Amino acid sequence: MKTIVHKADTRGFANHGWLQANHSFSFAGWFNPERIHFGALRVLNDDTIAPKMGFGTHPHDNMEIITIPLKGVLKHRDNMHNDWQQVLPGEVQVMSAGTGVQHSEINGSVDEYLSLFQIWIIPEKQGVSPRYDQKEFKPEDRKGKLQTLVSSFNDADDGSLKIYQDTRLSRIDLDENETFTYNPKSNNHGVYVMTISGNINIEGHILETRDALGVSDTKEFTIQAKNNSELLFIEVPMITL
Repeated sequence: MKTIVHKADTRGFANHGWLQANHSFSFAGWFNPERIHFGALRVLNDDTIAPKMGFGTHPHDNMEIITIPLKGVLKHRDNMHNDWQQVLPGEVQVMSAGTGVQHSEINGSVDEYLSLFQIWIIPEKQGVSPRYDQKEFKPEDRKGKLQTLVSSFNDADDGSLKIYQDTRLSRIDLDENETFTYNPKSNNHGVYVMTISGNINIEGHILETRDALGVSDTKEFTIQAKNNSELLFIEVPMITL
């Protein structure tokens, strides 16, 4: 089993006043040659956005973009929709940028900060037609068990959002001392485990809130929660750039 530890305080950080951004991988003004990607996972940003602020209209292409609000109200608008789309905690948003899309993202609250993860996955297909989707996922459905949020169009799971990559994003909430064994799809897949909150032990690696561990070259690994913990798994093919 191969592992790579990314402690929370080793991430790139940018303070833009209205935006506090933590970058797990090289992004914008932060560059670390040893942290460009983890397989097909290119970006994992942990952002906090001030009330009424956000990102103005900007372009993307040939990228699978997944947004997971954790607190607050996200509002999204793109050139596929005339109206603002509201995305709340408990919901997940996916966007296939494909041949090109223009979009805006703002904090839809006038008094509450917005906290979210934004994830970019390198697609297996280039030049697809842009598409957008979102879905609600109930917290009770990930209590002690894996809740799949996002998977490939080729995956038979019909309860998850779909993207153009052989990927599986999932969450689980574990109680103190509870254990869970994760089984990657194949030996060609790796799993990037982000500790949303809590304190866990993965095969001897102790992770606290916002610490992450990349795991590859294994058929399984076991997690023990040292206290109540919320985890995000990003399973991707271990492609090279």
